[in-house]
Amino acid sequence: MVSKDQRQRQLAREKFLRQQQRREAARHKARTRNIVIASVLAVAVLGSGAAYAAGAFESDAKKDSASGAEPSASPSASKAPDPCEKPAAGKAKTATWKKEPALTVDQAADYSMKLATTCGDIDIALKTKAAPHTVNSFKYLADKGFLDHTKCHRLTTEGIYVLQCGDPTGTGQGGPGYTIPDENLKDASLKKAEKMQGTQLYTYPAGTVAMANTGQKHSGGSQFFLVYKDSKLPATYTPFGTISDSGLKVLDKIAKAGAQPQDPQTGNTAPNATVVIDKGTVTKS
Repeated sequence: MVSKDQRQRQLAREKFLRQQQRREAARHKARTRNIVIASVLAVAVLGSGAAYAAGAFESDAKKDSASGAEPSASPSASKAPDPCEKPAAGKAKTATWKKEPALTVDQAADYSMKLATTCGDIDIALKTKAAPHTVNSFKYLADKGFLDHTKCHRLTTEGIYVLQCGDPTGTGQGGPGYTIPDENLKDASLKKAEKMQGTQLYTYPAGTVAMANTGQKHSGGSQFFLVYKDSKLPATYTPFGTISDSGLKVLDKIAKAGAQPQDPQTGNTAPNATVVIDKGTVTKS
């Protein structure tokens, strides 16, 4: 028979264990939240190309240091062999323009973008009718050779799952000199997910191509991200294309090679794979 004192001690032990379990669950939830928040910041850039945006979208490196958050992408435990080829000869262009190009795309037509990369071709069906300014801008930039010889500078492997490209400087701070308006933020492909710290998140499905921005409205430039696995983000990033199945296989190869440790200067977690867009083209079907 259990005495009253023994029963009280048993209850006290059980209470202590429950408290420890609740604390561990809270710590796990906080870690998960920090990974997602830091990863969301990964797609925030200054489209016109001077420095990172201030405030909520400041440099990941500064934010991680100040808040204790985990980096937006964890480095691979061991660096996998580079699955990609050497880049084609040539250098990225540094030209910029003062204003968005005139809208000349045929909004009733179909357009596609091909990224001929060192890791394989990534074909993208563009959403011209839903995002005409975005598609028009990429048609203009591709025709100017702006995407050629540019390095995809960021890969995130936790929280969100994206490869970020489109910066000729390879730092995450470059752009074409102009910005374009946000478009298609209510695309049918975006499904409402949960709220996090008062912000409604949506699922950007694998295969989505969307614009990066500063965190401010209408601040996209030339940087974009390719979603290789369903990712939860605020619906503030213009979805303007869908990646082909063969293109997703290329992204999967890149993702499996992992990411490098976070660069303290740029906040980037570069892919281990050498991902360079040898040639970017936009064509009308």
